[in-house]
Order: sequence, then structure tokens, then C-alpha cells
Amino acid sequence: MSKTDNILLNVPNHNHSEPEVKIDKDEFIKVVESRRSVRVFKKDSIKEEHIKECLELALLAPTSSNLQCWEFYWVRSKDKKEKLKTYCLSQLAARTAQELIVCVARTDTWKQNKNKILKYLQENNSKSKSALSYYQKIVPLVYTQGPFGILGFMKRILIFFIGMFKVVPREPTSLSDMRVWAHKTTALACENLMLALRAYGYDSCPMEGMDSKKIGKMLRLTRKSEVCMVIGVGKREKNGIYSKRFRLDSKDFIKII
Repeated sequence: MSKTDNILLNVPNHNHSEPEVKIDKDEFIKVVESRRSVRVFKKDSIKEEHIKECLELALLAPTSSNLQCWEFYWVRSKDKKEKLKTYCLSQLAARTAQELIVCVARTDTWKQNKNKILKYLQENNSKSKSALSYYQKIVPLVYTQGPFGILGFMKRILIFFIGMFKVVPREPTSLSDMRVWAHKTTALACENLMLALRAYGYDSCPMEGMDSKKIGKMLRLTRKSEVCMVIGVGKREKNGIYSKRFRLDSKDFIKII
């Protein structure tokens, strides 16, 4: 790929534009600040269409190369729901939640999703050679790790030497890098989901305390699928938030250099 065709370095040939949307900053701040990890939920039911709409909004999260390496399992079966509560260590956030959603990171779907994106570009007569080239050449080069990660290991050695003289992307070059990649993208969608639920007037609790293997077996997940988190959904009880929100000093985390 030449520099002129590189979609990362140059604006591709396109005629797309979107109108500016006016945002109510104060309303957004209210959504973010009122989102809490709720441990006890009311028995109030949740409208089915609201969950569906929030899940659709979750899928609008940013995703690396638009490869969308996630899945969301809205567990509605009574039997599976009871099992899921147990697999979430029977914690209150799971036991009292009106709905439970399992968020799954996939390291193995990038290729099929890449092909779907290419098909979309071709069917819509994309004039962007850089976009087509990116998905035809760059994406396979970056994300293919080969059997047992051998190709990734070879790429890592090559990048080490090239990186001594040039600026190069360092990851992903291993199967573990792919896991991190998939979980990062899935977590972004999880946050979208929780903020969407809050905007609809509901509460949530992201749970990592769980038996991920039993959950994976129940959902018949593939070997390259990993549970990122389970999100409990409902409306907060008065005692559902255990304490006033506490955050460490922002100076410890926000660095201006």
C-alpha cells in the first residue's frame, strides 16, 4: 500500500458528511454521574423494547477497525437465568436483577466481520481504494496470528528489529494480545450499554465475580470466546447503593505533559 492509499495517513476519496447534532451537555453529565453500580434492584419489570434499544445503542461503541468483536447474550430463559445467578456467585446484584446480559469478547470473528465489511464496501460501490486496501491487506496482516500464534511470534521478532529504526505498531502480535484487543473493544460497548440503560431510567451492575467457564458452557461459547462481564439490570432499591461515590484524587490519574 502506497502512502497516498493509506487510510490512516490520508483522507480517503468519499462524499459522506453528517449534520452536526446539538447535545445537551448537562443531561449527559447527569446520565454519567447518576450511573452507579447498583447491588440491589427492585422487582419492577423492564420494558422489553427498552432493553432491545439499549443493546442496539451498545453496538454503536467505537471498535478497532470496525471489526465488532463482541456478542451480547440477553438471558431470558428462566432455567438459564437461575443458573447464571448461581454462576455469578449468587451475589445480590445477580439475584435481584430483573434482567441479566452476558457480554462476550470474540477473538475469532474478525475475519468473517472483515469479509462482511468488504462486501458492504463493494456492494455500495465504494470509490475509496484506501478503505478496500485496508481491509484486503492491512487487517489480515495485523490480526492473523497463525496456528499456536507462530505467525504472531515471527511478527514480534520482525517488529522488534524494525522498531529500532522506525515507528511501528507493536500489537497485536500474540494470542494474548488478541484477547486484550477483544476485551478492550467489548468493554467500550459495555459502557455504552450501561449509559444507555441509565438514560432510559434503569440501573446496572457490571459483574466480574463469576464462574466464566460454567457460563461459557451454558451459552455454548466457542473456545475463542471469553466472558468479559455480566451486567445486571433493573431499578435501584433505596439500599441498592452501598455508599457515597468515592474516587481517588484525579491528579493521580490525569497527567498533562
